[in-house]
Amino acid sequence: MTPFKEFQPLAAIATTPAAVKILQPLCQSCGGTLWGPESLSTVEGIQIYRQPLKQQLADLWGSHRALIFCMATGAVVRLIAPLLGDKTRDPAVIVLDRAGKFVISLSGAHQGGGDRLTQGIAAQLGATAILTGASASLDLPGIDVLGKPWGWQRGTGDWTAVSSAIARGETLNVFQEVGSTLWHQHLPPEQQEKFALQPITNPIDSNVSTLWISHRECPPVPNASIAQWHPRVLWLGIGCERGASAQFIDRAISETLGRDRLSDRAIVGIATLDLKADEPGLLQICQDRNLPLKTFSPQALSPIEVPNPSLIVRDAVGTPSVAEAAALLAAQSDTLLAPKRIFKAEGESAVTLAIAQAEREYTGRSGQLWLVGMGPGQLDQMTPAAQSAVNQADAVIGYTLYLDSLKPLYRPGQIIEASPITQEQQRAQRAIELAQWGLSVAVVSSGDCGIYGMAGLVLEELLAIGWDGKTPAVRVFPGISALQAAASLVGAPLMHDFCAISLSDLLTPWEVIKKRLNVAAAADFVTVLYNPRSRKRTQQIVTAQTIFLQHRDPNTPVAIVRSAYRPDENVTLTTLAEMLQHPIDMLTTVAIGNCSTRKYKNWMVTPRGYSIQS
Repeated sequence: MTPFKEFQPLAAIATTPAAVKILQPLCQSCGGTLWGPESLSTVEGIQIYRQPLKQQLADLWGSHRALIFCMATGAVVRLIAPLLGDKTRDPAVIVLDRAGKFVISLSGAHQGGGDRLTQGIAAQLGATAILTGASASLDLPGIDVLGKPWGWQRGTGDWTAVSSAIARGETLNVFQEVGSTLWHQHLPPEQQEKFALQPITNPIDSNVSTLWISHRECPPVPNASIAQWHPRVLWLGIGCERGASAQFIDRAISETLGRDRLSDRAIVGIATLDLKADEPGLLQICQDRNLPLKTFSPQALSPIEVPNPSLIVRDAVGTPSVAEAAALLAAQSDTLLAPKRIFKAEGESAVTLAIAQAEREYTGRSGQLWLVGMGPGQLDQMTPAAQSAVNQADAVIGYTLYLDSLKPLYRPGQIIEASPITQEQQRAQRAIELAQWGLSVAVVSSGDCGIYGMAGLVLEELLAIGWDGKTPAVRVFPGISALQAAASLVGAPLMHDFCAISLSDLLTPWEVIKKRLNVAAAADFVTVLYNPRSRKRTQQIVTAQTIFLQHRDPNTPVAIVRSAYRPDENVTLTTLAEMLQHPIDMLTTVAIGNCSTRKYKNWMVTPRGYSIQS
């Protein structure tokens, strides 16, 4: 699983050895296929094309989501020009310079995901992303990709005019009847008022460009610039006699939608009785409209309260309602937009149809949880994979202080949810909620997320709700831990066996912590203390010193490192006897040496414990 999964299949084209050096590791991390001419046939892991590159690109164009080049931009423009067709179908085209310092979103920036891929590659390479679209300069998501994370379907409208209005800085009237409003809540504050939310009952002003977000079609307004998004919230409950044709079922659907101006793009799926799971007409409709079919037993449908139950239906199939009950149950809602209606025609089997509205839109995506260790806090101390995960995620969740330091990685349209340091469990639950909805969610921890971080807590919460181990998918992105960062600033104190112990008793009883301190001290482990002292919790570090003095020389070296690799970094080398004479707080990591640890000038070294044999 990779943050670049949605861009697969992805192809990269290298025409020189220098390009191979840049693109080959990128393909390994992004899951792409590297292509090159016969002159590069000795390169391991490369796919060779033996026809002109122009022809090779024509073969790749329709089958790949993204194409990455490391060559001159002008050359790429000439190569792809004959292939460009419709921006809704063209792949994203990305160009890297030969030094790998710049990543250019050349084509397919919005709907092809080119801007997003460009930013992810730039994070991976430590390069500069070049985005030239108007929305990027305004720190806004493209209006034509606004609803993609939530599975919204694009409707009709003058998308170019509305996008142009945004580029000119004009205010946009937004009529949103259904669907998540997180997109608006997480706009930059200075941009929120540019997207003016209007009551759905207000008339549309033809002088102001309009964004219509609804399960209904926008009413026609002469001379108005309107773009429509349709969140998928409609479940069609269908009952039918045996042999109902797909054409007649389709007619029933179209008539019911049209009567209430409901959009067929807002349909999630079709729900019915399990006895109809093999009904040819229903199966054909689901195939034609690319809709899932959800079936329920009579026992599941019977308890659902509906406005139009039928004793005849109950006697025939064991439930007083099929269409209404199935629609409501599938939607997990009590909102019935269209009560059942029976359709009959000569020569056709009868069809019954009802429509229910789900509370939350269907994304159609499998959620992903990316558990990210951000290291000490500086971006240059964060792995490229972790940076890409943050950049590519739909939502980023973490402690406020950590998220502030990641701002250079964010892209327009992301959900950034920060919370106080004591709300770790709430963060884990929120991340799972969003991932179950179908979003990709990066949960950020300082240091390594698996060492006193969020990884374990998120997994615990998943296990508590019966997670199947697959959905949502989970990946852990390791980071430089606090003990590694602290150790690097004082030399090599962890060269022999060591352990880490947190002095916080919020989650672990203090008696258990004292037992661990005693064992570690007696066993002569180099010991790293996390969470050594807070404003309220001051005695634990005193007790820890007392325990170690019972087993170690008072002159044992101790490193006290506060805010490693951050602007207010402070490093102190002292002794076990004098360690409490120095400031220690929750941003401090304390490393206590073992019996062989030595201090030399400003360095702290623990010998490896064996001599090198000649």
